[in-house]
Amino acid sequence: MKKPAITLLELHPLVKNRWSPRSFEETPVEVAKIQRILEAARWAPSAFNEQPWRFIVGEKPNNTWSNLLESLVEWNRNWAILAPVLISVLGKKSLTKNGNPNTTYQYDTGQAVAWLTVQAAQEGLVVHQMGGFDKEFVSKTFAVPSDFEPISIIALGYQATPDKLPLDYQKAELAPRSRKDPSELFFGENFGTPLQL
Repeated sequence: MKKPAITLLELHPLVKNRWSPRSFEETPVEVAKIQRILEAARWAPSAFNEQPWRFIVGEKPNNTWSNLLESLVEWNRNWAILAPVLISVLGKKSLTKNGNPNTTYQYDTGQAVAWLTVQAAQEGLVVHQMGGFDKEFVSKTFAVPSDFEPISIIALGYQATPDKLPLDYQKAELAPRSRKDPSELFFGENFGTPLQL
């Protein structure tokens, strides 16, 4: 099922067609594809080239995957159980060079995930990012150092049809996509003043 964005301008197909489905085929993802997706994330830009992101990757049905699934809130767990790959995204809160707080670690980690997402689309895979999970459980289960914060969990795999999902989730899967109007997002002279281009 495709749900291309209804954009105001023509965009690259990888951007236009990217969305976050919940229905996954249980087909394993090829190792070479996982490697390329992670390599794309590795080359994302970051302040001072800190590369503050770390990923813990679980493939169904290994223990890492099972523990990441267990960390999810029930709503996410009910559909993510279909995903063949789960990835915990973590960010390093301090700068390696001097130990000072890294004020952009979440921003930079988000960029790495964005690059991962684009490469996944190129590979014919889909990604769904989740904030609904137990950070403390992830930190404890995977012995995450205190300088690293669990930020999100990613479900990765091949998209399936919505009928694989429970009925409540099928409705969300089929709902149209939407975005705020540009006037609410992009400003010119002052905050809140729509950008005029």
